[in-house]
Amino acid sequence: MSDPTARLDEMLAKLRERHFRITPQRLAILETLAVSDGHPSVESVFAEVRKKFPTTSLATVYKTITLLKELNEVLELGFSDGSNRYDGSKPTPHPHMICTRCKKIIDPDLTSLEQLTREASQKTGFKIVTQRLDFFGICPECLQEKTSG
Repeated sequence: MSDPTARLDEMLAKLRERHFRITPQRLAILETLAVSDGHPSVESVFAEVRKKFPTTSLATVYKTITLLKELNEVLELGFSDGSNRYDGSKPTPHPHMICTRCKKIIDPDLTSLEQLTREASQKTGFKIVTQRLDFFGICPECLQEKTSG
């Protein structure tokens, strides 16, 4: 995960340069996304922000995340069940490890991804503009629960 303070500053700078207001609620949403390494859903961001700002609406969270997506400051991970999770700490395409039991998502540091992208482009003739690589499995914590339970 990148430095949360630096990520927050980057997001704020992008909003300010486009003259978007920085409300306390919006700042809390950005902070939640910048510090989270767990790829939260809109609902979990909403729950976190409401701890500080109980009058915050779910619509405010949706609008802010949509704005951040448009500014390429948050990466949206959509899933076949219709759910979405968001990565504000690392908003550029990168691989994910996803636990099929607890739904935890982590970012592995795979140095060979750039080579794989080049190879895919060379072998297919595609000009690759973005990628999404997800690995699905069972995380160590869930495996431990299975063997100890």
